[in-house]
Amino acid sequence: MIGSWKFLPKLNKGVGRLSYVATFIQVAADCPVEYGVVPISKKEAKPAHIIQYELLKEHPYFYNHEELLFQVYLLHKGIPLDQSGDILRQIREDLFKKSHPCLRASQLPKKYGWGVHYNEVGRIAIYGKETPEYRDFLEQAGNKLTLLKAMRNKRVATS
Repeated sequence: MIGSWKFLPKLNKGVGRLSYVATFIQVAADCPVEYGVVPISKKEAKPAHIIQYELLKEHPYFYNHEELLFQVYLLHKGIPLDQSGDILRQIREDLFKKSHPCLRASQLPKKYGWGVHYNEVGRIAIYGKETPEYRDFLEQAGNKLTLLKAMRNKRVATS
C-alpha cells in the first residue's frame, strides 16, 4: 500500500472515495526546477494543472482530492457552476465512474516544483520546494506523516 488512505465522505449521498491523509508528496526526482514555479500556458483554455494550481493557492486546505478533481473538471470543461444540484450530481456521478490519477502524477510536483500536502482529514495545499514548510514536511516524514515522491517525468533506464 502506498501512503495513508482514508475513506472520505462525498458531498452527495453515496459511498466515499479514497484520498490521502497525513501525506506529503514531494517533487519528482527529475523535476527541472529548484523552486515552485507558477505554471503558465500559451493555450487559450487552461490545462488541468493550472486550474489545480489556482484552486490550491487560492484555497489551501479547502479541497479534498475528489472535490478538487470535480472542480477542475467543471472549470476545464467550461461547465457553468450555477447548474442545478441534480445536473451537478449527474456530472459528478459520470466523472467518477472511471478512475483518476492522484496528484503524484500532476504536473505541479513533476514539472513545476510544488509539493502537495494532504492534512489529517485529506484536505490539500501546495508548497514550493524552496519554502520552509516544504522542508518541515520532509523532516516530519515517518512521524505521523507519510512521505511520497511524485512520479518521474521520464522512465529510469533499466539494463
